[in-house]
Amino acid sequence: MDIREVRTDSLDAHRLLTDYFTWRAGEFPPAQGAYTVTYPEPSAFVAPDGVFLIAVDDEPVGCGGIRRISPDDAGRVRFEVKHLWLAPSSRGRGLATAMMDELESRARGFGADLMVLDTHHTLTGAARLYSARSYVPVEAYNDNPNATVWYSKDLRTPA
Repeated sequence: MDIREVRTDSLDAHRLLTDYFTWRAGEFPPAQGAYTVTYPEPSAFVAPDGVFLIAVDDEPVGCGGIRRISPDDAGRVRFEVKHLWLAPSSRGRGLATAMMDELESRARGFGADLMVLDTHHTLTGAARLYSARSYVPVEAYNDNPNATVWYSKDLRTPA
């Protein structure tokens, strides 16, 4: 497997994001309303304020990025994980862990104190991944209509 940095508007990233949004919309609980699709703004995922990566295993099979968001109330530098996704056929082989390793490493390199993310409580596999990586539930830090759970990880402690 290879992890490559790309623009969010590249052909590979756009295809993966479209696959992700289509999959997520199909899994979204009807009681919560329609899944809101928002393609990432390319300028938010450019170093040193962010990066967007794709996982390639013969072909592109996953994506994810980080972007700088406003500091928390204590002034700590925060980066947010966005659109971490792997094609269902590529799951269970450690690719999500490899992607998170790289995203956290990049965030540290950009000066992040904290990594934050939001997700949906029905994504139990994602919750297991984040918990295993020392992410802890926190109060909502945004108003993402697709999210029901928010997490944070202190990046200042050794990996």
